[in-house]
Amino acid sequence: MNEREVLSNYVYKIVASLVASGVEQVVVSPGSRSTPLAYAFASTKELAVHRQVDERAAGFYALGLAKATAKPVVLLCTSGTAAANYYPAIVEAKYARVPLIVLTADRPHELREVGAPQTINQVRLYGEHVKWSAEFPIPDEAPQTLPYIERHTARAVTIALTAPFGPVHVNIPFREPLVIDFKETLPRTSFVKSFTNNLTPSKQTLTELTAMITQTKNGIIVIGELPLGTDTTALWDFVRELKWPVMIESLSNLRTEVPEDCQVFAITTYDALMKNERFKRNVRPQAVIRFGAQPVSKFLMQFIAQANPHYYIVIDEDPMFRDSTHAATHFIHALPGEWLREIELGQMATELAYIEFWKTADLLAADVISKYGESANDEGAYVQLMLENLREGADVFVSSSMPIRDIDTFLPVMNRDVQVFANRGANGIDGVTSTALGFSNGRKERKTYLLIGDLAFLHDANAFIASRYQDCDLTIVVLNNDGGGIFSYLPQAKIEAHYEELFGTPTALTFEQVAKMYDMEYVNVTTKEQFLATVTADKQQSLKLIEVFTNREENVSEHRALWTRINEVIEQWLDML
Repeated sequence: MNEREVLSNYVYKIVASLVASGVEQVVVSPGSRSTPLAYAFASTKELAVHRQVDERAAGFYALGLAKATAKPVVLLCTSGTAAANYYPAIVEAKYARVPLIVLTADRPHELREVGAPQTINQVRLYGEHVKWSAEFPIPDEAPQTLPYIERHTARAVTIALTAPFGPVHVNIPFREPLVIDFKETLPRTSFVKSFTNNLTPSKQTLTELTAMITQTKNGIIVIGELPLGTDTTALWDFVRELKWPVMIESLSNLRTEVPEDCQVFAITTYDALMKNERFKRNVRPQAVIRFGAQPVSKFLMQFIAQANPHYYIVIDEDPMFRDSTHAATHFIHALPGEWLREIELGQMATELAYIEFWKTADLLAADVISKYGESANDEGAYVQLMLENLREGADVFVSSSMPIRDIDTFLPVMNRDVQVFANRGANGIDGVTSTALGFSNGRKERKTYLLIGDLAFLHDANAFIASRYQDCDLTIVVLNNDGGGIFSYLPQAKIEAHYEELFGTPTALTFEQVAKMYDMEYVNVTTKEQFLATVTADKQQSLKLIEVFTNREENVSEHRALWTRINEVIEQWLDML
């Protein structure tokens, strides 16, 4: 065989193994050294190929696709710093547990560390931020080469999809020439399938868990962001059986699917309630069971740590279970699933008065929150108005900082198909728009909204380059308070010296020209009436940018007034007991 045939067989074997392993989507950042694989991907009808020339944006775009589909997505780039620009998205994928298959093309070994252009050390480039990494051999005619790369490609996908999900990295060196012969059909793969185990507790574990539960009079369940693809029906059956108050975070996507017979247990105002010391003293739990990631609410996590429950059971699919408060007493290595139905609780010591106490407080706080928009005109009021008027089948992708906190505050229990997603692995504000674009492309049957602040929007303005290469459908709501609004709630805000230049960081930028550059429909909003009219209106373009101008100081004062009002209502209620 000539060099071109060898190279063609090599790259199509990788593609065939990816397809056989269930990969359906590829995001390519075009470059010279990755030419062979880019050609092979583009010519394979079994794959949907997305393009984004900005590698940092491409990484987050792929992350969004994977989050939306709960399936592995391939990322491909050329050599050098292109690969380094994937790093932020890989970090997020690691901590958010999202399956990415990162393929970095590389120079051959003889061109490394000798001053060759566009060449850096790419071997294990991402360190411990990937679950596994490998370097493939140079394409050759050795009989071992194709079986090796086929099985290692399958291994990469299997590892990415083994709980906990996460990114993997394969570095692939190519020598010139880089052109291949296109193949109409993929080569046959000899590796058939990987079989992995479901994460379920042992019978002994279930026996001990049952004993802890049945000995508890006052316990709570905490449900954070759940693993991708979680079937929640068994989780609701567990709630019905247990009959404990359930702190439901917005990112769990359970607030909008609470069964009618479980609503008595559903608590959504916990963050506000945790600001009242008397209330906290009355609801100290003897046991806590947590599913999923740690909640956004810092006050809830502090409450659990301070309560020092006799049992704090974390159920997590990673042996490196998440517990930043260092308060957990027990860990169960498992995914939420059918095993929850196997727990036979029988006689329990649960005090119904404890449930009623939680629910009464939750209803009082929820009533105050529901009336917030009647007088407030800040970002919280806009978020509440948006949530109240979203149609069925809507997804809201939310930026970190204040937007996710406002969603958690103002999203009530509702019987409407609205789901919330965010990048809460590393909680960064970089790449949020790109992730939302990828996410919307992965769930085309639904309508996606992005809720984001002005600084996060600026961080990822290159995201919209993707719209020049494939269809993108997204409504973007930018809350523009001219700076870093969340810092206004922190102690730094009380020190005037250097506050604005270091934390407030005003830019005086607006985004009408960004919308114009990418042919977006643009609307600027200064009143709730304007916002309601435009956020519920049908789009004229596939991309719509709604820029809402708000005031940082007003946001802080209105939020604090809300917390004060809730505290007063709870105090009055406690005084009556």
